[in-house]
Amino acid sequence: MRVVVIGGSGHIGTFLVPRLVRAGHEVVNVSRGTREPYLPAPEWEQVRQVVADRQREDEAGTWGETVRALEADVVVDLVCFTLGSATALVEALRGNVDHLLHCGSIWRHGPSRKLPIAEGSDAAEPPVDEYGVEKERIARMLKEETAAGGLVTTSLHPGHISGPGWHPIGPLGNLDPGVWTRVSQGGVIEVPGSGTEAMHHVHADDVAQAFERAIERRDAAAGEDFSIVAPTALTVRGYLAIAAGWFGRTATPVAVGWERFRELTPPDHAEVSWNHLHRNHVMTIDKARTLLGYAPRYEPEAAVLEAVRWLVDHGELEISGPLVV
Repeated sequence: MRVVVIGGSGHIGTFLVPRLVRAGHEVVNVSRGTREPYLPAPEWEQVRQVVADRQREDEAGTWGETVRALEADVVVDLVCFTLGSATALVEALRGNVDHLLHCGSIWRHGPSRKLPIAEGSDAAEPPVDEYGVEKERIARMLKEETAAGGLVTTSLHPGHISGPGWHPIGPLGNLDPGVWTRVSQGGVIEVPGSGTEAMHHVHADDVAQAFERAIERRDAAAGEDFSIVAPTALTVRGYLAIAAGWFGRTATPVAVGWERFRELTPPDHAEVSWNHLHRNHVMTIDKARTLLGYAPRYEPEAAVLEAVRWLVDHGELEISGPLVV
């Protein structure tokens, strides 16, 4: 099949595009052409590259036509963030492609009520920010589109994507590289809340696996939405203990409460921590396992360790002592 991947040079596409080529598909990557994939792979030599600026074309009303003109059998949309953009694409592709797959986010769910959180359940509150609201609206629109007999669609909702080439969400729920310096030193680390708040990571290649399986199992995936995460989730305290062990250290978490944490932490990092931790997300992957055959290879700590090792090897983290794992 001809598979058009929108935004294929990013976290997921770095792994998905080579997978699709190896599976024998003709692959077209549509991107702004401003970056290379995070990891090189020989399969990219077989990929057709199309340069297009989605935001500008959305504003001009031409984006759907641009994608439709590529005559895809399958379209994988990895970089759609508004209902308006998603709707315009659906209207352009209806009757012209066999399957549209959309990348959402577990932030379509608000703070947890019950754990784990299943698709379509009442286990979480409504989304709490514009990003999450839009992802939920898109997922609902796609489900309704397929249920009404229109375009066959599927939405997949990853957790915190980790992998080699970029900073993972760290033990305090943010991207502050200084946290890793402190973890590598061991000792006392101030944590907000109780330290039992959870984060649900996933390796980028496991997300890519889920997309590939949804393409292979189109009939099972039609009109469905899936949470795509690691088999388990990490709490703040557990994450700190595991990560410190990578450096042969012991971390002692001390709960200081959110007010004090904000005094100790740069405002941007503190806000990111709040955004991740107050949701307290733990998702179930039972639906993806059953319908797609999703079988994640990475536990969350293994996904993060691979990212941290890459950053250390490339001199992008200031740490005290080497990794010992």
